[in-house]
Amino acid sequence: MNIDFQKSPDGLVPAIIQDAATLKVLMLGYMNQEALDKTLQEKKVTFFSRSRQRLWTKGEESGNFLLLQDVKVDCDNDTLLIKANPVGPVCHTGADTCWNEQNVSNDFLAKLEAVITNRKNNPSDNSYTSRLFAKGINKIAQKVGEEAVEIVIEAKDNNEALFLNEGADLLFHYLVLLSAKGYQLSDVLGVLKERHKPE
Repeated sequence: MNIDFQKSPDGLVPAIIQDAATLKVLMLGYMNQEALDKTLQEKKVTFFSRSRQRLWTKGEESGNFLLLQDVKVDCDNDTLLIKANPVGPVCHTGADTCWNEQNVSNDFLAKLEAVITNRKNNPSDNSYTSRLFAKGINKIAQKVGEEAVEIVIEAKDNNEALFLNEGADLLFHYLVLLSAKGYQLSDVLGVLKERHKPE
């Protein structure tokens, strides 16, 4: 990623923050190389605060972190688009966005993926998902295998409720596995779309 921090005399580039699940623009901040490096290393969005003249990790006081998902640079190499999962409201006023817009999605899978990512990045002893992440990739993959076998078994019978429940278990554990590997369902959908391009 080639970012031209020297275009601005203060060495800062704008960083547009977008919700990875809803695609709503949440806020605008500024980054220098050090802020970007810290963001990439800690997976929590960090800016250079122009008013404080120091690095500032969003949520360092409120706990409302922005959990990094992806970073892209624009065609002029001087603006960043950062996709993140917000933990709580983004604006200091308590609003979802700095434009006082609601950050909601009708896409349940996107919401579920955001919850899974949050459980991975902010573990809780009370969370089954966090405990699963703590056991490591082998255990998560094993759970996907177990659920796949169970749905095959239920497919041979006529119990609709059991079949659908096993399908839900399989999908959930697959989403956890994707997250553990650093991917989202959209990455898999991208592969499917690529396979089905019109000739």
